[in-house]
Amino acid sequence: MSHSPDTLHGARAQLLAAAQRSEGWTRPLPPVDGNAHAASVLVLFGKLDSIPAQTDSATMAADLDVLLQRRAATLSSHPGQVSFPGGRAEESDADAVATALREAEEETGLDPAGVEILATLTEIPLAASNHMVTPVLGWWRSPSRVAAVDHAETVDVFRVPVAQLLDPATRFTSTIHRMGRTWKGPAFDVDGTIVWGFTAMVLDALFDAAGWTVPWDASAERPVEL
Repeated sequence: MSHSPDTLHGARAQLLAAAQRSEGWTRPLPPVDGNAHAASVLVLFGKLDSIPAQTDSATMAADLDVLLQRRAATLSSHPGQVSFPGGRAEESDADAVATALREAEEETGLDPAGVEILATLTEIPLAASNHMVTPVLGWWRSPSRVAAVDHAETVDVFRVPVAQLLDPATRFTSTIHRMGRTWKGPAFDVDGTIVWGFTAMVLDALFDAAGWTVPWDASAERPVEL
């Protein structure tokens, strides 16, 4: 179901407005080849358990958390990294939304019935694994219990407060030295858990587009181990 942010207020409306402009803020990345696989991730925001019942229009960014997971270190693609739930599309999936919800249910055990889809964002090339990834923006109306379902793929599932991600003390610029080049990007240090790469890039750009970003020191650089 589509909604007009003009008739809504609060964090949900800000996410909707940002989604409608995603072609303008999605960060450019190296292209993939013509045989790239379609994939989707679920970027799922929900109210913190500590927030009293309230209408969506009263919900602010600081009232939210986002669902993340840590990939198994034995995976061939992005091993050990923190990521959104998601994965490669299957022939039985009707669209990018179906892929994101199916993968999230398989990886975290969440109940898709409690998720309201706000929008699909502009697809992003991910050359490292040769995928074209569609971020699917969701609002967790009825949060369900989540945990790592298959430890061969996912070792941990957690809900990170958005306020913690926005805290300037949490943020830094990651540096990766590979093939004679240095790659830099936004990153978050969540109590020692490092969120970087594709996931951090999407969160950083989405926070900017939604008007949530708190000024932080991008000159603070730290190397990230692959």
